[in-house]
Amino acid sequence: MNDIAKAISQLERQRATIDHAIAALREVEALTPTAHASSPGPSKPGKKTAAKRRMSAEGRKKISEAAKKRWAEKRAAEAVPPAKTGPAKKKTARRSRAKKAASTASA
Repeated sequence: MNDIAKAISQLERQRATIDHAIAALREVEALTPTAHASSPGPSKPGKKTAAKRRMSAEGRKKISEAAKKRWAEKRAAEAVPPAKTGPAKKKTARRSRAKKAASTASA
């Protein structure tokens, strides 16, 4: 029973702390202007808005050509086989143990 009483008192302390934090936040909210009051809202008639920036056809073409050039260079670099660093090793014929045993047994 004592453990339950401790748990209850701890929860009540937590509730008091939370209530205090909520009250402080409400005070701060009351001091700051509301978000909708400071926002510009819908545009008024006759008010000019900033024009949306658009890329010209010439600009798009330059970017497209540059990208194609970069990709072509990348593909060309990947197509070139890497240079060999030393002489190639000779492959020697190896016979498996089973083949050796079969050839010595039949001979």
